[in-house]
Amino acid sequence: MDRPLAGLRIVVTRPREQAAELARRIGQLGGESIVFPLLEITPLADQRPLQAVVAHLHDFNLAIFISPNAARYGMQAILAAGALPANLRVATVGPGSARVLHELGVTAVLAPQQRFDSEALLELSELQDVKGWRVAIFRGESGRELLGDTLKARGASVEYVACYQRSKPQQDVASLLAVTPDALTASSSEALGYLGEMLGEAGKAKFALLPLFVPHARIAESAKKLGWQQVIVTAGADDGLLSGLVTWASGRH
Repeated sequence: MDRPLAGLRIVVTRPREQAAELARRIGQLGGESIVFPLLEITPLADQRPLQAVVAHLHDFNLAIFISPNAARYGMQAILAAGALPANLRVATVGPGSARVLHELGVTAVLAPQQRFDSEALLELSELQDVKGWRVAIFRGESGRELLGDTLKARGASVEYVACYQRSKPQQDVASLLAVTPDALTASSSEALGYLGEMLGEAGKAKFALLPLFVPHARIAESAKKLGWQQVIVTAGADDGLLSGLVTWASGRH
């Protein structure tokens, strides 16, 4: 079996729920994963606003789930209240979220096939003529406004639906500083900010020299502002990240 990541230690910083699969696949390729989640994902303390939207979801034309967590927590609330309305279109921005939706019984999911972000979703022909539509965007407690603003400009009525919260986890950064990784991965600018806070100046100086793999140019821009010097942008989802790691590893030999 080909093991292109053999001998390499790679830090996986995704929330714990999403880290396991990536860590498993890194292991299959011969690498050693150091799982160090930089975001904690939890249900909302107050579920009532989410439940209120779910109760009237049959009045909406389109539901967009902007992340795997949005898909998981949003669909949990929907299924707890009954079922997804039959006439409701469902969309998401990437294959990870689409996979969660499929696992939860959603068979028809509109999603980009190449770039996995709001911009790519907005380019799809199905979302050009949305005048008069009611759109629910399931997400965390905050997020980018581009998707909603653009759909509003096209004539849709948009409602943001918070269905989970992100927070900084309680982590012992000493355990990370004690190891010598070869590369890091990060999937959000927010997570990188937390890592910088945890590491302190000395730790950040050490880690900023390591290759940092991110799935979007927007995150790369944030990383460079935070001091990372080797930032490598990969394609989205696990496949894109692993492909980037393998290409980088092969260039080291």
